[in-house]
Amino acid sequence: MKATDAIAQLLAAHRVQTCFELVGGMITHLLDSFAESGQFNIVSMHHEQAAAFAAEGVARHAKGKAVAVAMGTSGPGATNLITGIGSCWFDSIPCLFITGQVNTGELKGERGVRQQGFQELDIVEVVRSLTKYAVRVDSPDNLLPALHKALSLCMSGRQGPVLLDIPNDVQRADISEGIVRKWVNTPLEIETGPEISIDDLNRLNVLCNDAQCPLICIGGGARWADSMGEWVRAADALGIPYVSTLMGHEQVTGGHSYFNMIGSYGNREANWAVQNCDLLIVLGARLDVRQTGADVGDFARNARIVQVDIDAAQLSNRVQADLSICATAESFFREFSIKGETFPRLNQNWLNELKRQRDGAQVNEYADWEISPSEFFKKLNHVLSNHAVDYVCDVGNHQMWAAQSLRLSGHQAAHYSGGMGAMGFALPAALGVAIQSRNKTVVITGDGSLQINIQELDTLSRLGLDLTIIVMNNSVLGMVKNFQDMYFDGRDQSTSKGYSSPSFADIAAAYGIEAHRVVSAEGLDHILGIVAGHKGPLLIELMMDGATECRPRLAFGAKLDEQFPRLPIQ
Repeated sequence: MKATDAIAQLLAAHRVQTCFELVGGMITHLLDSFAESGQFNIVSMHHEQAAAFAAEGVARHAKGKAVAVAMGTSGPGATNLITGIGSCWFDSIPCLFITGQVNTGELKGERGVRQQGFQELDIVEVVRSLTKYAVRVDSPDNLLPALHKALSLCMSGRQGPVLLDIPNDVQRADISEGIVRKWVNTPLEIETGPEISIDDLNRLNVLCNDAQCPLICIGGGARWADSMGEWVRAADALGIPYVSTLMGHEQVTGGHSYFNMIGSYGNREANWAVQNCDLLIVLGARLDVRQTGADVGDFARNARIVQVDIDAAQLSNRVQADLSICATAESFFREFSIKGETFPRLNQNWLNELKRQRDGAQVNEYADWEISPSEFFKKLNHVLSNHAVDYVCDVGNHQMWAAQSLRLSGHQAAHYSGGMGAMGFALPAALGVAIQSRNKTVVITGDGSLQINIQELDTLSRLGLDLTIIVMNNSVLGMVKNFQDMYFDGRDQSTSKGYSSPSFADIAAAYGIEAHRVVSAEGLDHILGIVAGHKGPLLIELMMDGATECRPRLAFGAKLDEQFPRLPIQ
């Protein structure tokens, strides 16, 4: 059997049947085999970076239980995948990347030349630090074992991307039917990760017994745990307060005891809760500078800190925890059940003060703008509250506006580019989400971010997915412009000076996508009604000239609860 036919069989046997690619000479054998097998949904993109983000979107919607393939040809096709590979690595997303390579006889090997074959590139060495497993398969005998290992590793433990680089002559080689049957019928070796120990549970119970002002923080490492929803609902019903990080917010529905997102661009009440609790239980968050602020010593200043993470290297990394637990979030949720007696000394005044802080922060911080981001997202929450929706956010002020104000209801999720923070992420990732979900998908993006992968509007038009793009167009790269305002006296090189953006409504129309432009707050109710009832591709352009701030925000070096502008809470 031809090697690429064997690859198609093995992938289909393990339900890896969606492939995003930009065709090139060194992957034509793979694509032909995928197509001829009749078992693949092949989606042709216009850039390999977009293909990588789309494959990431499939895994995100499936909460890490499904894997898609992103493919690129050798040389530029392979390097164009790197940003998407990094995105999967930092946000722990399982994805399979396959790159075509020149024939083994054309590889430079140990020669001192830069390149032997046309478009030859050692992509394995380039991405080794961004993958759980990366290998060039130089022999057909190693091909199926390497593919099996790659799939097993990307789904195991702390999930992440893997890459196979396959020379063209290896793709064309023959593999015996018996070898193919062996590997097709061999189950993947997926390891779930460490379990929480009895000793750790006992130590945690001691801390919980003493706590009067406890707080739970849901991080990205906990968001896909099967038991998370039920566990959080139990905490909410018992009045146990909880907050989330940006990545944790992807799956946390807004309950009575949810006090929103922490961090440099977090909600005021969430940061106040962190700084005033006496026990902080952190689930699957690495506590980076965007979550804690730069003043690590002042983070959770009154609290004993419990950190639970699947990755031992993340424990007590930036923030020294009083109790570090290396375990999966699923293990934690399953073994540490929330009950009425979990926090026997819970102070009702703590809950009342948290609610007062949250109520006091519910002000329109953008009342001086024609279109207020917080008011827009409140309206969006209301209009789509009864719809199954995946929100996919790009990177910039619009991402933080969304994270501060989106309130997810049942059957809804959000998706953020976290560790990589890649502009251009949202549209292609949303294509992957929409293909996997078949529910409404809503992109939140800005003028700068959308232009990076704007070519995928054609892919959206071709696929006809139920996907709405909301462009918050301030005609400036607002987050960096705000940084320039703070530190460079408003000198705005490359954010305003030297930057421009087009009419996105006109561009969408040129791609055959229905588009509308909103220039004032009065038009929001009408346009959101269109979003709720529309099926198929749609683009909404919100004109927000001069909107370059995210309020509140944390200046570098400030304490977590000293966000700017200061807002007295009575």
